[in-house]
Amino acid sequence: MSTSASPQATSPQARSRRRIKLRASDVTGIAGLVVICLLVLAAIFAPQLTNFDPELVDFNKFLQPPGTDGHILGTDTLGRDVLTRIVFGSRITLIVGFLSVVFSGLFGCTLGLVAGYFGGWLDVLITRITDIQLSFPFILLALTIGALFGDGLWNVTLSLAIAGWPVYVRVVRGGVLSIKERDFTTAARGLGSGSGRILLRHILPNIVGSIVVVATLQVSQFVIAEATVSFLGFGVQPPTPAWGTMLSEGRTYLYVAWWVTVFPGVALVLTALSMNLIGDWLRDRLDPTLQN
Repeated sequence: MSTSASPQATSPQARSRRRIKLRASDVTGIAGLVVICLLVLAAIFAPQLTNFDPELVDFNKFLQPPGTDGHILGTDTLGRDVLTRIVFGSRITLIVGFLSVVFSGLFGCTLGLVAGYFGGWLDVLITRITDIQLSFPFILLALTIGALFGDGLWNVTLSLAIAGWPVYVRVVRGGVLSIKERDFTTAARGLGSGSGRILLRHILPNIVGSIVVVATLQVSQFVIAEATVSFLGFGVQPPTPAWGTMLSEGRTYLYVAWWVTVFPGVALVLTALSMNLIGDWLRDRLDPTLQN
């Protein structure tokens, strides 16, 4: 009698422990999501969060330390409020990061679906082009493309998108190859479904989890890449506030005015780290092989 009651008595406790464990494993992902949400809100409501103009030059406030005259994070080499420029610079970071992922994802996923499903010479051609582009360093390729298009927000976004699409081809093509011969796709094909319907209704929903994870992780890559391009002078040009430009402007004064470089760098690190944490979290949640 006692042995039969024991599993019933312990199973709710076991389920409770599993729920607690899942919550604990989600802490870092939720923390990253909170940081990104706060960054998005700061970018949207930037004018309401600060009383300073991010582009207003005031040489009387040259390199003032944090906390001086209401400048919480100090001022830069031209007397501009550092906090204000970080908040407004988050707009550049989010626009470039997310739009680059959207453009590169749409293009790369389309090519991956075509290459994996149809195969043949299309698969060989797309795969070889992808391999050739992957042989070039990402930043170098983005700088080269950016030099052809010129500087500016939209040109930087486009250059990063062109440099970043091959990773989606690899992921999507591999997923299509593993799914297109399964029973449900074979049945759909036997019932007369066209290639487009099979790709969109049967194959794509089964690989969308992998695409979301790759896209999330690539946002952090593009955020760093945009800052790198701007740091080197090929991205968003002054006086428009951008984190990479702020790092470049403050590097000469690093030993006497550390706040000009450190605070934009911290914002950049937190943003990239938060996106990586969200990507790892989504991978754990969407990959059934990682579920306990």
